[in-house]
Amino acid sequence: MRLRAPTLALLLAGTCVVPAAAQRPEYVSPSGVKYFAQADTGAIARAESTLALAPRDVNRIIQLGLAQAAVRQYREAIETLTRGLALAPDNAPLHRERGHRYISVREFARALADLERGLRLDATDYGLWYHLGVVRYLRGEFGAAAAAFARARPMAPDDNELAGSTDWLWMSLSRAGRRSEAAAVLEKLRDSLQVPAGYAYVQRLRLYQGRLKPEELIGAADTADIQLATLAYGIGNWYLVAGDTARARTYFRRAVAGGGWPAFGFIAAEVELARLR
Repeated sequence: MRLRAPTLALLLAGTCVVPAAAQRPEYVSPSGVKYFAQADTGAIARAESTLALAPRDVNRIIQLGLAQAAVRQYREAIETLTRGLALAPDNAPLHRERGHRYISVREFARALADLERGLRLDATDYGLWYHLGVVRYLRGEFGAAAAAFARARPMAPDDNELAGSTDWLWMSLSRAGRRSEAAAVLEKLRDSLQVPAGYAYVQRLRLYQGRLKPEELIGAADTADIQLATLAYGIGNWYLVAGDTARARTYFRRAVAGGGWPAFGFIAAEVELARLR
């Protein structure tokens, strides 16, 4: 059923603000821990107001979804993007953004369907390849993950993304047993990446290169929950690749001990702990 524009705007607005007492968890972990969205500081309301002026504008729908995701309202973002896809089913960015958010709430099959659909529509979209690699990796399909990251890497829009796609490519190749190819990826990485100090993916790459020791990776300044989960998973996976399952498990547990539940490192650590039972 096609919604009329005013009706769509009202529905979009009505899904974004949930009273704290009635707030639903965005994600419930395998151990029963409930994780919730953060407080909105006004970005969602502004995006809603902008969308209300042009309810069928796909770019404005995406911006609302991004505002919701920024405060970890991932299920609300999925609802927003789903309504966008009802208007524009062949819009690749909508599939990319919803696929990403399905990963956030651990619905990997739906994420895979969105990302593959998006790539059939636009095979030049870096984010689609990158997130396809992530979901393939989480599903244990390491060869397919490596293929996706190999496609994404040359399209990286900046050094942050280049570091990230290189990191995931190294991990995917290593987990697929293709150690020489993984080593070659590190050899080709240039030293002059323009990234923020302490950027987690660059720190992990230095670990893989032997330039940092595992105990040096997490410093006193690494207090943000996403950063901690990202670094801890990278160390755990490095130990796992080296065959040290006990230390790998220790770091995977550290990755999921904090509040960084949307981080890919947190999600991957959950998956690894389930595999290592």
